[in-house]
Amino acid sequence: MYRVVIIEDDPMVSAINRQYVEVTTSFRVDRTFKSGGEALEYFKNHDTDLIILDYYTPLMNGSEFIDHLHAMGKYPAIIMVTSANDTDIVRSLLSRGVMDYLVKPFDYDRFKLALNRFHEKQSNLDKTKEHMSQEAIDQLFARTDAGKESTRQLSKGLNVSTLALVRTFLSEHPNEYYTSEQVAEEVNLSRITIRRYLNYLVDTHEIVSSIDYKTGGRPSVKYRFSK
Repeated sequence: MYRVVIIEDDPMVSAINRQYVEVTTSFRVDRTFKSGGEALEYFKNHDTDLIILDYYTPLMNGSEFIDHLHAMGKYPAIIMVTSANDTDIVRSLLSRGVMDYLVKPFDYDRFKLALNRFHEKQSNLDKTKEHMSQEAIDQLFARTDAGKESTRQLSKGLNVSTLALVRTFLSEHPNEYYTSEQVAEEVNLSRITIRRYLNYLVDTHEIVSSIDYKTGGRPSVKYRFSK
């Protein structure tokens, strides 16, 4: 379970962020704060996996908060959820390692995509040991290249949010095989739709398929996350 801290001074937006996080598998909100200063006091004695951060909060802005956090030796993943879209601000935050950037107003699909990207990146890091191969590093960075991925998917008539949903479900159960019918039921989509996404993931070598002949009838194709 990934621990999340939300820093947002607007109570309504904070509540929405919390709701979006808590309906997503594998995430829980530990604390919410109205300012970066309050959060820094908390981080003196606590850690977290992910911070949902607004740029404009009392006492200090997002860049200043991140600098103070790093000075404390804390380097959690950070997703910006903010109205700040000035080029210099975006550039400043990217240089500080912010992993995703959502401009208000945003919808749940885009928020969930950000969480899925974090989950996928973290899963790839967690399953490696002391050293990563060049192939593993290339795969890690390729999967966080949102612009190229979105263009490729949309050109094939696929949706980036739906692909992330299917990918995340399979990555959360890496040792189990699922039929397209089972995946469709788990993510609440039609089997025909799911088959297109599963075929895409097989083509990109992110999942593997196997034919099960022990069904007592027609052979069944099953899919598993590629380790």
